[in-house]
Amino acid sequence: MINVTLCEEYKRFLDNAKTEREAVSEIIKAAEAAGYKNIEKAKKLKKGDKVYITKMNKAIALFNIGSESVEKGMNILGAHIDSPRLDAKQNPLYEKENITYLNTHYYGGIKKYQWTALPLAIHGVVCKTDGTTVNIKIGEDPSDPVFCISDILPHLAQEQMSGKAADIIKGEDLDVILGLNVPVKAEKNEKIDKTENSDKPQKLEKSEKQAGKKIILKLLKEKYGIEESDFQSAEIEIVPAGMARDLGLDRSLILAYGQDDRSCAFTSLKAMLDVKASKRTTCCICVDKEEIGSVGATGMASFLFDNMVSEVVAKAEKNYSELTVKRMLANSNMLSSDVNSAYDPINAGLYDKDNSSSLGGGAVFNKYTGSRGKSGASDANPEFIAKVRGAMDKASVKYQMAELGKVDQGGGGTIAYHAARYGMNVLDAGVAVLSMHAPWEITSKEDLSQIYECYKAFLKI
Repeated sequence: MINVTLCEEYKRFLDNAKTEREAVSEIIKAAEAAGYKNIEKAKKLKKGDKVYITKMNKAIALFNIGSESVEKGMNILGAHIDSPRLDAKQNPLYEKENITYLNTHYYGGIKKYQWTALPLAIHGVVCKTDGTTVNIKIGEDPSDPVFCISDILPHLAQEQMSGKAADIIKGEDLDVILGLNVPVKAEKNEKIDKTENSDKPQKLEKSEKQAGKKIILKLLKEKYGIEESDFQSAEIEIVPAGMARDLGLDRSLILAYGQDDRSCAFTSLKAMLDVKASKRTTCCICVDKEEIGSVGATGMASFLFDNMVSEVVAKAEKNYSELTVKRMLANSNMLSSDVNSAYDPINAGLYDKDNSSSLGGGAVFNKYTGSRGKSGASDANPEFIAKVRGAMDKASVKYQMAELGKVDQGGGGTIAYHAARYGMNVLDAGVAVLSMHAPWEITSKEDLSQIYECYKAFLKI
């Protein structure tokens, strides 16, 4: 049964959390409203305490302390909050002929041609040398301008259309139009008849060199107080402009940007806030950089989670011990909250139908991800899968077992194998997504409702 309230909250979350920073901000608001506090404000942790830890404003973990020793392990929901997009380069502004552009570098696995001729918005932060940080969001309010990457008209696209799809648009051509250098000066000694309805031919004015770029910089200075050099310490993300919308006459689906993986991050968060820890400590961690290999200080491949757990142990145990930290991690159970590819009837040949997830089929469990011969996979133990299945059956959660696609077609990864290195049980669990990694992705409201119930049931194991 569709949880209408959940789905409406989810759409608003997607609208307000199009970047990792925005997602963390939204998560903190929801967590604090539910009684969570920054761990820095807690001297000691005891049963029932609810705290959160952030890293660089782009990763966050919530902990609800249970009654038994943290050494016994946790039940963990782990999702990522980054999504494929375009990032502005560090020296991004340039003018070519009479058009001003923002130079970009794409982030994550995208089909580059999908990002042309599409309304785009600019989100991000600019950090100035005086220590201040300026938040930028342009293109989401109905009164805002939007941005776009131009494409070639079909009449002149014979060469383009004859190439491979991967080469239709080059990465260096994914530059966003910011404005136009409108002619502002007439040629010397040239008079122009500007009389309305004049039949005389008018000579075009000569534009000032780099006037378009100067106009853009002037507007940025007036509204945000930033200089061109400030882009060198900025994090600017270009994403599809627009709100999450119901899809289909029956409104059974949701069309939105960033549902991989914010669909699972949101439902994991909601489950975490709605389930009170009993014996076992519960945790929800939302990380960055999954789409590029979980690298960096805010990715799951770093010591991020180790450090967060160490903070909890230091405040929950009388005597801190690295062995306690290791045991806490090794004794934990985790659902890697990430999406799976939905079976696509139009492209059925890419899937093993009997081992595919379908829209509306409920929560998706993936024993292993990886590519082809399970490369890069975390292959979950059947004993743990049986335990999870039992919890789902008890809670009447609808679920399906699935793979990403046919074995030789490729594959994908999640944060599961990074968590498994601690020795804990890990199983991928999420929702099916159609048009994954496209600017606009599709999910089912039924699946979102079921995965929320799934995550709640898991936290109670």
